Amino acid sequence: MTLLPFEELVSTLGPLVLRVCRAVVGPVDAEDAWTLRLKRPPVWRMEYKLQLRHQDGGVEEICDPDNPLRAPGAFGDKSVVEFPDYRRPAWLDQEPTAGTFIEVTPEVRVWSPGPPDEPLPLLIAHDGPEYDRLANLTWYAGTHVRHRVALLQPVNRDEEYSGNPVYAHTFARTIVPAVRARVSVSGPLVGMGASLGGLAMLHVQRRFPALFGGLFLQSASFLDRWIDAHEQRFSRFGRVVRFVEYTMRSRSRPIPVTMTCGLGEENLGNNRQMARVLREQEYPVTLVENPDAHNYVGWRDAWEPALTDLLRDVWRADAT
Repeated sequence: MTLLPFEELVSTLGPLVLRVCRAVVGPVDAEDAWTLRLKRPPVWRMEYKLQLRHQDGGVEEICDPDNPLRAPGAFGDKSVVEFPDYRRPAWLDQEPTAGTFIEVTPEVRVWSPGPPDEPLPLLIAHDGPEYDRLANLTWYAGTHVRHRVALLQPVNRDEEYSGNPVYAHTFARTIVPAVRARVSVSGPLVGMGASLGGLAMLHVQRRFPALFGGLFLQSASFLDRWIDAHEQRFSRFGRVVRFVEYTMRSRSRPIPVTMTCGLGEENLGNNRQMARVLREQEYPVTLVENPDAHNYVGWRDAWEPALTDLLRDVWRADAT
């Protein structure tokens, strides 16, 4: 298969333009191509891949060979379009404070800018190694308010992060004490997670209301049986929905919660719904709708000032 070059992938004054050719062998002329014009989605950058359907019936997904820009992701790189209004975070150009990694268990390690016995606030992140590798989480920590970051690696992500009471108990009764045994923690814990990791952080907080002083939840998978009926193929759909519905009709100790969700993703509806529910339950909730989608770069780009403000507010309130 041959691809016609993407002469105009982005029209800055109009719609997004994609040029795709049919499956052919040999040189490609303009007559062998068709043009698809799409309305630009509500994003500042767009990640994508091309799906090729070969003449033998095979299907292949590739990055755009005529677009050199790539974005890292949990399932490999994607091609990316950065529209003229996109700006990468300024903190990526700052030199971070040096830090070291402290191994706690095979699934948990802590990034620390100081010695283990120095009391410091702690941010604890689900999918922590991916957050760090794909979104520069410890770099962010090294350029902002001084704190440690506990990076949690799931063993079976779908099982653990889907409203699992066994995991919530393990988090509160095993993981957190193990971290506290290795490093000195000052102030309230702040929990962080994206997608199912965000859902799981709220689930832990509802099970153990005194554990956290704040939560930072990004594109959390607050699946609703009506809004997200298309997700029913997910094997833990029922358990997630039951937790979401229980949260809607129950109450817990309210703590500050900052949520972010992309304007170009499916979870926006269920995140708006959960933000409204938590506000009605007297949680101080901030919902940031950032112009991106469900990906690590979009989550990273929403940290400043949303995550910075939450950390300062939670830890400043404790200090006073």
